[in-house]
Amino acid sequence: MVFERVDRLAAGRHAGYRVDDDLLGHPRTRRAFTAITWLLAVEFVLGLAALLIAWILTMNGQPVAWPVWFRGVVVLGITTTLFYFAWRAREGYYWAYSRLRLFSKIFPIVTLIIAAIPGLYPLWMITEQILFSLVLIGVADYLSSDHMRRVFVKPMPAGTGNTLTE
Repeated sequence: MVFERVDRLAAGRHAGYRVDDDLLGHPRTRRAFTAITWLLAVEFVLGLAALLIAWILTMNGQPVAWPVWFRGVVVLGITTTLFYFAWRAREGYYWAYSRLRLFSKIFPIVTLIIAAIPGLYPLWMITEQILFSLVLIGVADYLSSDHMRRVFVKPMPAGTGNTLTE
């Protein structure tokens, strides 16, 4: 299956490790993933809106620098990747939860640092980057809750009694 190959590439040796189905079915877990999915949908809309604004400006004869186009495409790529991680985490894969949690903490920092570079982006794109960061911080907050950390317990190293299904 294609997804198993992608999982193996993204996850490494723990690609098959899944958390308990009972924990995944818990109402708090389901609510968290529903909220995360909506937040990622907002991220995707922000990325589309940025590209739409850039396109409208270009069609009206205003120059739009290449970093604006690049940023718009990258945001859509990042968001698509985060959707994949969220989907696989919702299926119980620890590796996907781990990647989603890590990237939802790192991307806002990187985005805000890049937004602070003078003259790189117009004000409307800086605003988009700030919103992008705030929404991702919301995703990180859900993923870092005590409940979600209890659901997605890190796999123990081989030979220590862990039951990895690889």
